[in-house]
Amino acid sequence: MRRLAAPLMGLALLWPGEVLAYRPFDSTDAAVADRNVWEIELGPLNWRHNDDGTQWVVPAAIINYGFADNWEAVLEGRNNILARGGAKFSDAAASLKTVLHEGSLQEKEGVSLGSEFSVLLPGIGTEDGAGLEWTLLASDRKDDYAWHFNIGPMLSRDGHGGMVMGGILEGPKDWPARPVAELRYERAFGGDELFAQLIGLIFPVEEHLALDIAYRHARENGRPDQQIRAGITFDLGK
Repeated sequence: MRRLAAPLMGLALLWPGEVLAYRPFDSTDAAVADRNVWEIELGPLNWRHNDDGTQWVVPAAIINYGFADNWEAVLEGRNNILARGGAKFSDAAASLKTVLHEGSLQEKEGVSLGSEFSVLLPGIGTEDGAGLEWTLLASDRKDDYAWHFNIGPMLSRDGHGGMVMGGILEGPKDWPARPVAELRYERAFGGDELFAQLIGLIFPVEEHLALDIAYRHARENGRPDQQIRAGITFDLGK
């Protein structure tokens, strides 16, 4: 997977494109990439500190492809370079995401509804085993704010059933810097538990190009995990 991701992300940096993006969150919205469009969510250099010590995430990437109307395929992962030496490839997943009901995110009235099914792939040097995750997605966008909610069951990489839940709140879409916040909870029954909080800013550069920066503080099984995330979202193919 890492061999495949590297050339795709290099191409993303060089290709002039447009996008409607969804960084820097762990949760997502009830929207997908347009048909035949590649949507790239790229964090070229992020900082992280947890029990493994200080790490540089070089890069974090989510690659979305709209292969049919209201459907997209997603491939994602993070390459972690440890300050003390060594590297780990984590948070790898392959997903299918669809819009179940068109709403405000599709320029229509009401709440947008979607669904995402993910296979949690084994990492390299971490996160052995594979898991599954299914989430129901709901989103609504107004002039002054937007909200997004995710909930669903999961099967962790170590074989425990559990649940995931996340909520995102965004400020006015017309502001040059849009404030955002997220709460995220994941629980594998008899296994790991995570609670994360994120605050940040999204900078819309143009209709299909956005920059972002955020601070995320999480506790995983009671242990702190801090991240500074910064990145860019854009598309190819339109």
